Amino acid sequence: MSRTGVAATAGAQQGALEKLASRVLELANKEGADAAEVSLSRSSGLSVTVRAGELETVEFNDDQGFGITVYKGNRKGGASTSDGSEASIAETVRRACDIARYTEPDDCQGLADPERLAREPVDLDLDHPWPVSVEEATELAKRSEAAALAESPQIFQCDGAQVSTGQGLRVYATSNGFLGSVVSGRHGLSCVAIARDNTGMQRDYWYTGSRRHDLLEDPEHVGAKAARRAASRLGAGGVSTTTAPVLFVPEMASGLISSLLGAISGGSQYRKASFLLDSLGSAVAASHLSIEEQPFLPGAMGSGWFDSDGVATTAKPFINKGEVASYLLGSYSARRLGMTTTGNADGAHNVVVSGNTRPADDLIKDMNRGLIVTELMGQGVNGVTGDYSRGAAGFWVENGEITGPVEEITIASNLKDMMMNLVAIGDDPDLRGGIRAPSMLIEAMTVAGG
Repeated sequence: MSRTGVAATAGAQQGALEKLASRVLELANKEGADAAEVSLSRSSGLSVTVRAGELETVEFNDDQGFGITVYKGNRKGGASTSDGSEASIAETVRRACDIARYTEPDDCQGLADPERLAREPVDLDLDHPWPVSVEEATELAKRSEAAALAESPQIFQCDGAQVSTGQGLRVYATSNGFLGSVVSGRHGLSCVAIARDNTGMQRDYWYTGSRRHDLLEDPEHVGAKAARRAASRLGAGGVSTTTAPVLFVPEMASGLISSLLGAISGGSQYRKASFLLDSLGSAVAASHLSIEEQPFLPGAMGSGWFDSDGVATTAKPFINKGEVASYLLGSYSARRLGMTTTGNADGAHNVVVSGNTRPADDLIKDMNRGLIVTELMGQGVNGVTGDYSRGAAGFWVENGEITGPVEEITIASNLKDMMMNLVAIGDDPDLRGGIRAPSMLIEAMTVAGG
């Protein structure tokens, strides 16, 4: 079985979708819209899952979507469809125009200001098709699962290994002169291992992801790491309620950064639903911490030369040495706040964290006694007050050394206090996503046993 048509599908249709976008804008004008924007997307991919050495599932996807927004004065209407036929698109434009007749007027609605639109496309090296066949993907997944089972006698089974590859095309156009398109790919391999001993069972996973399949970690490495992580959790106990330093590993630290950026996003600011309300220029974190946007990193997961308003992205700090240097604003939120868009209508594009950096292993010694958080549960983050309370699991540290796994505990504090009391960060940023967070050591949190 081959993967015919998956690789290069999006790239082959780029020109056609750009022409279709222009056609949609013409239809909107004929229907009486004063302004319009259209977002077109096309994605294709393959996912293969192996369990117990046998092929379990094969999934192909080939999806498309058309989102159309029109403006009549300061009234807005939107509609979408997955049918790319001329008749369906014409009907979708009509529906959007009909909706705009009845929506409440809003002076902040409308397209991005023309002078803010991106004009020069930037090649960010995001598209590297992987023409892997089902048979080849299956073999890779089998190798990962076999490596997990061979890593330790405590691994008695795997809950699946998966190989995935996908490619997408996004086209965005506006009636005030913007037309931009991006073709990008994403590939991954993951494995879930289950360990067992006389204390019970534990499971954990590992995954690798990249724009380029040749930069993925070896299947054997992924499987073996998943196995080691699962086995290391065996015999987990509880802890007595205490106040102690907490070290968030990179995968968990990204959530802290995300919450911080959410609090300085335009939506949170104009809704007055942020624990960092009106914080521009204020100290909100330790003086050594800086958080920057770097949208032009070649091949990175969060790279992009325009946002979802068509506004040009720029490299800039959000947090500079502990102080808020910029909010994350799209055109609408900027108008609500009386400010100028920052090119972040769809969030940040590659977040890079810097500060008082120490080798990750040294952070464990630095904390002396405390908790390493490797898993978080629940949604206990209040964006309005900053209160933070979540279920957690990880490892306990005494005298700078890991003493064993712990689970069924709760960690609590306030996000502003946590950021202000950030002791140091590690030299181990997670490059698999758009937030490149390293390990983060918080001076003190409440750690409660189950």
